[in-house]
Amino acid sequence: MLSVLNCLKSRISTPQRLIHTSAVQCRKQAGRYRPSIRGDKPLTYEMANGPHQIAHRKSWNSWNTANLEGGLRPAETVVEDLFIRKFMIGTWHSLFTSEVIIKRQHNLIRIAGIVKRSISARKMYFLIGYTEEMLSLWLQCPVKLELQTVNDAKDVIYKHI
Repeated sequence: MLSVLNCLKSRISTPQRLIHTSAVQCRKQAGRYRPSIRGDKPLTYEMANGPHQIAHRKSWNSWNTANLEGGLRPAETVVEDLFIRKFMIGTWHSLFTSEVIIKRQHNLIRIAGIVKRSISARKMYFLIGYTEEMLSLWLQCPVKLELQTVNDAKDVIYKHI
């Protein structure tokens, strides 16, 4: 029994050298797009700038103060933002050519983006009213859409990689 205790004491008191055999994981890959072989992959301005350019050359996709220290409902705000994005992509199927930008001011939610002019103005106005009304009912606060239109999705291409 004493030999076991002496052995444990000697292990604790003597430093050991360890070898790490895992690969180095210092590559910065998140939020970057891989170049295509032919160089024909289109990128918008938001996509062309990496995540380290947020607040320098590109903007946040969600504007709110819930994540600040002492902010109210940070988890609910994130879930609501995900729901809004999914609802917008599903309702405006293949019409958005940019990211959905969500701005929260007090009790008002403003949703911005760029859409294609591939449907008639009557359908566009219906979708705007439908989206504002349904999101206002579900989120219990006023929702406004701020949309800009372009003739073709190629109009928002910043560069090809």
